[in-house]
Amino acid sequence: MIQVRSAAERGRTDWGWLDSRHTFSFGEYHDPAHMGFRALRVLNDDRVTPGAGFGSHSHRDMEILSFVLDGALEHKDSAGGGGVIRPGEIQFMRAGTGVTHSEYNHSSVAPVHFLQIWLLPDRQGLRPAYGQKAFDREAAARSFALLASSDGREGSVQVRQDADLWVGLIGPGDSRELRPRPGRHAWVHVARGSVSLNGTRLDEGDGASVIGEESLKLEGREPAEVLVFDMA
Repeated sequence: MIQVRSAAERGRTDWGWLDSRHTFSFGEYHDPAHMGFRALRVLNDDRVTPGAGFGSHSHRDMEILSFVLDGALEHKDSAGGGGVIRPGEIQFMRAGTGVTHSEYNHSSVAPVHFLQIWLLPDRQGLRPAYGQKAFDREAAARSFALLASSDGREGSVQVRQDADLWVGLIGPGDSRELRPRPGRHAWVHVARGSVSLNGTRLDEGDGASVIGEESLKLEGREPAEVLVFDMA
């Protein structure tokens, strides 16, 4: 079964310097029907104007991933983590027992466009941690590249949750197949472009829950960047 969450249905926060679209309830946007999917709690599509950003604020007991689509995002946190994240990289912060952090557009002239992703950890009270890694864009263009996993395999960042996060770069007419393990659940998010998922059209910003499907067959309609969450 595939259930589509269209881009137009998402919540929105517009603060001038920030234009954020919320797949699931977040901040002042609350929708009881969309509180997350399995361990995936937050999927925000954020655009930040040059030089602006999120000042110091706190989180705890959450696995937080940042995936930059365009521009550069600067991160600093109280656990000693920090860096500038650009396209082709995945950044990870484990809030655990509590972390204060800030995120700013690293550029004073160009906007930054990124996805903010929160996963619920498998237990609370974990020690905070930070990581930032480049992923294999050639692998993503051929098939899929693994961004995050519970065991850190294939050079992915390691999260404390039974979840794999894949990215695929899919050209027009290209086709890909990903087969979740039996009994798993998937969430597919089209970061940009347009694809067909098992015959269902998904455009930029669209998401879809996938339950009980033996395989995910993705076909490119136009150049696309697609994230696939494979979760228990």
